[in-house]
Amino acid sequence: MRCPLMIRKTISAGVVHDVPEDLRHVLAGDSSVLALWEAITPIARNEWICWVEDAKKPETRHRRISRVSADLKAGKRRPCCWPGCPHRNKGK
Repeated sequence: MRCPLMIRKTISAGVVHDVPEDLRHVLAGDSSVLALWEAITPIARNEWICWVEDAKKPETRHRRISRVSADLKAGKRRPCCWPGCPHRNKGK
């Protein structure tokens, strides 16, 4: 029998970017945020992931990950003031 903590939830990725482990942890930890995450398009998920990964400092990255949850709960579907993922048309 597997330990319930060992079961990994399926979390959809973006069109180019995979969900990083720290963001995955936050999404998996809140079922309402995970439902909102799964309800947005792969392109929108890609924008959130790229926005998080674009942070230069660990504290900025942590703050952005927290904002993903708060902004999704507030009804936002994409990061505010983000010009968009520059990798989307380049492939991985």
